[in-house]
Amino acid sequence: MVINKLREDRIAKVQAFRQMGIDPYPYRFEVTYSSADIVNNFNELADITVVKAAGRLRLIRRMGKASFADLHDAAGKIQLYFRRDDVGVDAYKAFRLLDLGDIIGVEGVPFRTKTGEITIKVSSFEILCKSIRPLSDKWRGLRNRETRYRQRYLDLIMNPEVEKVFQIRTRMMSFFRNYLNNRDFIEVETPILQPLYGGALARPFITHHNTLDMDLYLRIADELYLKRLIIGGMERVYEVCKDFRNEGMDRLHNPEFTMIELYQSFADYFDMMELLENMLSAMAEELLKGTKLKYQGVEIDLTPPWRRESYYDLVKRYSGWNLMEMSDAELAAAAAEIAPEDNHSAKNRGRLIDFIFSEKVEPHLIGPLFVTDFPLEISPLSKAHRSEAGVTERFELYLFGREVANAFSELNDPLEQRRRFEQQVRWSESGDMETQPMDEDFLRALEFGMPPTGGMGIGFDRLVMFFTDQPSIRDVILFPQLRPEEMSRTDDIDEEEE
Repeated sequence: MVINKLREDRIAKVQAFRQMGIDPYPYRFEVTYSSADIVNNFNELADITVVKAAGRLRLIRRMGKASFADLHDAAGKIQLYFRRDDVGVDAYKAFRLLDLGDIIGVEGVPFRTKTGEITIKVSSFEILCKSIRPLSDKWRGLRNRETRYRQRYLDLIMNPEVEKVFQIRTRMMSFFRNYLNNRDFIEVETPILQPLYGGALARPFITHHNTLDMDLYLRIADELYLKRLIIGGMERVYEVCKDFRNEGMDRLHNPEFTMIELYQSFADYFDMMELLENMLSAMAEELLKGTKLKYQGVEIDLTPPWRRESYYDLVKRYSGWNLMEMSDAELAAAAAEIAPEDNHSAKNRGRLIDFIFSEKVEPHLIGPLFVTDFPLEISPLSKAHRSEAGVTERFELYLFGREVANAFSELNDPLEQRRRFEQQVRWSESGDMETQPMDEDFLRALEFGMPPTGGMGIGFDRLVMFFTDQPSIRDVILFPQLRPEEMSRTDDIDEEEE
């Protein structure tokens, strides 16, 4: 009811503007200086230069024939000084109709007030957009996390520091592109809608193409298409890609997420380790001015080289179990010790091993740490280790107890790849919903010959979390996936009350 009344009052002001012959939604305004331009160049502009600035009103202090206001734009904020004798009687009446959240353009001369604050002495102004919904309370701000994620536009208005997170995200992406481009990688694009999903062990989203009358899948990974390009002779390729996985949501998982996948011919997983540690340490140097990375109170050093420890050795250290020597039944019993409420007997060997690792080992991996030599059962696209039986040449990079990158010496034996796919199909037929399906076209491509290749996928959103010290993946995705909105007027009033 409070919000409705405030909206009605503001809608009435829209009509009042129009009755005064003022369009509250004009087409453009010429901006000559941002707030930062005026502040940074004040000595040259002060008292002589007419500036034009525009932005949103966030504070208004009315005092009879003169008033102050704060104008916020993308560069920051600046104070405005309105005096009836300067703008005119009619214009000052129009100023009285302005509310917090309105967007205006002003013209005037910068000066410094008696308190030392740089201010624009307004000679004229224009209403550029009349806001009819009130902002959140200026003192309490917008703190409810779900409201912030759901109404990101309001979050950006009320919490200016949020935009800085996404500015860093953009700089990180630019760094990745420049770093790879300078090393002769070619950026490519592969299909998002795919007739067959693959390249990861995950459940896909399914859609339907009406004209072709066929089901298609939103990609879960780019791997198999990028490898096709390696087969075709493009020796270094990468893609910045949106992937989609039909899985649960939590502070580290969003169904739609950003990956950077890259493949390099004539390389292996050791080359990928070197590339990754050099790339991330260089990015920290550029963005953070050093190699120290602090996340939620924990600090690590990204200076290369990073530690490397094998998967099975880590499991043995933190659980006491030698998983390689355990039968499927023993693995299920071990998993039951961790989570007795789950039905572990229905899981295949790979799922059991992966579950035990995630529960017993991952929380200890503060990093930076390369976990190497993953089990064959959970690495269907990776080459068998050149000297160790039962494991593959695969690594994952762990930071702060979480995996942020996954890389292989890529499997290029088409007959072995077929055997791996066949095993995945058998597990799928036994009820595993997260398996690699048989991909005959990829196998056909592989039979033409793929050179030794190192490949890597980097979870970009999670990496942004760590570089910006944000607790949830939703804090680094502008519009994260959420459950349907619950209509709660009480919550609306609490968050949107002016």
